[in-house]
Amino acid sequence: MDIGIKDAVQAVEAASVMRLLRGRPRLLALGEPTHGEDLLLDVRNALFRQLVEQEGYRTIGIESDCLMGLVVDDYVTSGTGSLDEVMERGFSHGWGASAANRELVRWMRAYNEGRPAPERVRFAGLDGPLEISHAASPRQALTALHGYLAAGVDADLLPCDAETLDRMLGADDRWANPATMMDPSQSVGRSAEARRLLLLADDLVALLDAETPQLIAGSSRDSWERARLYGRAATGLLRYHHWMADTSPGRMPRLLGLRSSMIAANILAVAERGPALLHAHNAHFQRDKSTMRMGDVPFEWWSSGAFVRAQVGEEFAFLATALGTIRHRGVDAPPPDTLEGLLYAIPEDRHVVDARRLAAALGAVRPALRVSPWFGYAPLDPAHLAAYDGIVFVRDVTPS
Repeated sequence: MDIGIKDAVQAVEAASVMRLLRGRPRLLALGEPTHGEDLLLDVRNALFRQLVEQEGYRTIGIESDCLMGLVVDDYVTSGTGSLDEVMERGFSHGWGASAANRELVRWMRAYNEGRPAPERVRFAGLDGPLEISHAASPRQALTALHGYLAAGVDADLLPCDAETLDRMLGADDRWANPATMMDPSQSVGRSAEARRLLLLADDLVALLDAETPQLIAGSSRDSWERARLYGRAATGLLRYHHWMADTSPGRMPRLLGLRSSMIAANILAVAERGPALLHAHNAHFQRDKSTMRMGDVPFEWWSSGAFVRAQVGEEFAFLATALGTIRHRGVDAPPPDTLEGLLYAIPEDRHVVDARRLAAALGAVRPALRVSPWFGYAPLDPAHLAAYDGIVFVRDVTPS
């Protein structure tokens, strides 16, 4: 299928991306169709460096635990800890073992060395404190939020003391029980303590908002923003645990929707700092509803990108990434009638394509949906083509 799209193809560089987007979006989302391939993270790292040096971007947010990400941010901004410790404690989902993530953190620390605070680059985890098999205990977020407030407001304003909070939280392993993902009856998310903790978390967040002027004056804006993050994580986790205990057909879409809203809230907080590059799976950034089927039951939920786009409009731009081959995973050259097949016919190893011009060139022609032989790679859906701002295409992904 020859549709003459070569004039819509440019190098994957900051300058060409800005031309394609016709300006600098506050939030530039770069998706990936599979996890665990360092070559894709190398593309991300190179683009981020250019965005920092040429376009004034100052934050990168990735699909990793937002609380663990504070360890990375402390290291890159002030040198707290060692690189080895940061890679072990600062990433969820196993991402700390990635050589490309290690290089990102190393470069950010080196870039910040000797620079004043307003010019330093920052790191943010975008995901909730969640893994595929379980959700974390709300202890870290709740106790940190309570401690911040206890140091800054009168004690009689607090809804409880630290000892009461600790007693209600109980043992952490009862919250982070992997068995609850498949067996809701093992979740503590709808216990009397969990219900009361959610009310307390809401009260603490409300107090944080109500005392904002005094709290910022008595600490710093960074400390206050970190407390806001603790509040988002605490309330998000407690709601997630609540739905982990649910037995209705709505359980899974509610869990997926809650995760999306937690990611979206973290993205919007990152946006307050200034221009940021975001990196996560394509599915998290798409503007259309996500869909899934478990057995014979279909369900759908809104992605984080849809939440963010609805609130910030054109300040959010999304570059989806598509791949030609991942031969070490059994993914060979795409059929020529697929979207990836069209892009694979372009000889360059890596390029960015104007998605709207590509959609216009295709007209009524609808490429076939590529079928991946490997469950870990999700091809782009041609039906969503017009909703992308651009497509980054990597011709061949090879093992690191």
